[in-house]
Amino acid sequence: MNFANMPSSHFLFIPAVLLIGVVIGWVLGGRAARDAFAAELRKREAKAARDRERAAGRDAH
Repeated sequence: MNFANMPSSHFLFIPAVLLIGVVIGWVLGGRAARDAFAAELRKREAKAARDRERAAGRDAH
């Protein structure tokens, strides 16, 4: 491979593509983490509601 024949635009294009990939990964990863956190909160709230219903059912007997 002859690096002398490589255009100078490579030195700008390759890092730009890498940077765009990092930004896209950051955005998609942040969205996935936020969705996972919200799902975990919903799961905990549903479990707490079930536990409250069970406790109320035991108190009624």
